[in-house]
Amino acid sequence: MARKRDPLEKVDNLDARKAKYAPIAAALTAVYGELDWSRNQDGMDELVSCILSQSTNDTNRDRAFARLKERFPNWEAVRFAALDDLIDAVRPAGLANQKAPRIQNALEVIFKMTGEYSIDFLDDLSLDEAKAWLVSLKGIGPKTAAIVLCFAYGRPAFPVDTHIFRVSKRIGFLPEKLSADDAHPVMEAIAPPADYYQFHIQLIQHGRDTCHARKPACERCPISEQCDFFAAASAIA
Repeated sequence: MARKRDPLEKVDNLDARKAKYAPIAAALTAVYGELDWSRNQDGMDELVSCILSQSTNDTNRDRAFARLKERFPNWEAVRFAALDDLIDAVRPAGLANQKAPRIQNALEVIFKMTGEYSIDFLDDLSLDEAKAWLVSLKGIGPKTAAIVLCFAYGRPAFPVDTHIFRVSKRIGFLPEKLSADDAHPVMEAIAPPADYYQFHIQLIQHGRDTCHARKPACERCPISEQCDFFAAASAIA
């Protein structure tokens, strides 16, 4: 069987890409401020919330999560709920026919393994082991795993969502042809582990406020001097 290629082996000029980090991080911190990690949700809430967030926006995710919490008193009730009832509860998140079974499957696996509805055992595993366990769950990919570990446990994992993927390719952190799944370890190589949480949120905010998908506001971007996309556009103009 052929060896799976390390994502970092797919990245050319990695040192040059890493060199962009310091000035960009400083500029984004000047705009969006310094951010310290704090736990807003426990691991189970974060995991289920992440499943609901797939292929939808934060508003729809939060509506679905609130409805789920209102209708079911605990995770055991969610696990053994009639599937149609759970689908109806999480419908605001979209793709409810897929997400409801994924939630119940995750709860079943977690309880059979731990005897409780908790994934706090992940904090005792190595980072690689914790990531591998999470992605072994049906419907859980590298992004969800990284979000759970970073946000619920403060572990050094760098989640790459659509905003970060777009912004990081434009800046030049990521090669144009790199896949979203491969982007996670590359971003972990570029940013210092202590900065993962802050830089993740800053890049998302920058993608929402300035580096829009259709028409980025390059004229007011604080990091245009370090951006490959801006340099290429300026050369054409």
